Amino acid sequence: MSADPRAGTRRRARSFPLQVAMLGLAVTGPAPAAADLLIVLNKSDHEAALVDPATLAVVAKLPTGRGPHEVATLPFDAGARGDGGHAYVSNYGFYAIFTEGERPRMEAGNSITVIDLARRAVVDTFDLGARSQPHGIVLSRDGRLLWVTCEGARLVVELDAATGRVLREWHTDQDVSHMVVPTRDETKLYVSNIRSGSVTVIDRRDDRVVSIPTGAGAEGIDVSPDGREVWVTNRGANNLSVLSVAGDSVVATIDSHGEMPIRVKFTPDGRQALVSNARSNAVAVFDAKARSLLGTIAVGAMPVGIQMAPDGRRAFVANTNDHKVTVIDVAGRKVVKTFGTGNEPDGMAWARGAAAR
Repeated sequence: MSADPRAGTRRRARSFPLQVAMLGLAVTGPAPAAADLLIVLNKSDHEAALVDPATLAVVAKLPTGRGPHEVATLPFDAGARGDGGHAYVSNYGFYAIFTEGERPRMEAGNSITVIDLARRAVVDTFDLGARSQPHGIVLSRDGRLLWVTCEGARLVVELDAATGRVLREWHTDQDVSHMVVPTRDETKLYVSNIRSGSVTVIDRRDDRVVSIPTGAGAEGIDVSPDGREVWVTNRGANNLSVLSVAGDSVVATIDSHGEMPIRVKFTPDGRQALVSNARSNAVAVFDAKARSLLGTIAVGAMPVGIQMAPDGRRAFVANTNDHKVTVIDVAGRKVVKTFGTGNEPDGMAWARGAAAR
């Protein structure tokens, strides 16, 4: 671990006010009532789509860096800040990743786009310098810190969310450190490493870094709401590893019931876990306590990102190759709606009370 208060710089981005249409980014005007937003990143359009989750209408599209992959907002139970909150987008730089018959576009990024959700405007860009290919990104519960994986540098950085200043960094020494999740008390970070087939555990209390083998292609990762387990999808092995947070060890391995499990997401009550099996074009639903399959749901082509609604009734699945987002009725385990946001949707986040409807 190293800390350098001078590391990391900040580029001020131009704000896009609601009243002005720029580059086709006109948005609907605000009204008095606060509303939630679903944020969907369109990788090949290099933009963030802001969606009204009640109507599924896209209310704004805002520019990001090239190939945005993941987006962070405050956790559900952390509440929204008085200013409506911000979203932070990792500009990974790679896009057209899974497009059939087309080679992926490889232009490594090194920045974070900051969006003011109440104003529906891009307000800042954090420049990470040599820390290239930022991907997994999480905002702390108090909204003050960002944790970001930087694949090109094989490390995780801790940023000041207000300024983009690098506060700490930890080297994973693993290949393709892709996604990151914190424990509920935020004392530990868990990082999935695709090429190394492992999970790195970072203890923020003493900066200890340990990597645990899981399975080929460790990529998707989530912490159970009770904070006891971390589930990891091993996309090359077609299974999931369950890690004990108390012991930082693998305690179970589960068949993914599909090909290329790429993301996992718990329902807010912790009873179920949804896994997007990308090459099977389906989502597998598991009983989290029994670690057993409840059923599978056919969705669109190449499902990747999964986002739960705060009440747990709906799940949103980004079907990258169909350029659509599928809405799942969680209780009924069925598709109820499909809508478009742009080209190659992937990372998503939910912002509570973040915008005017």
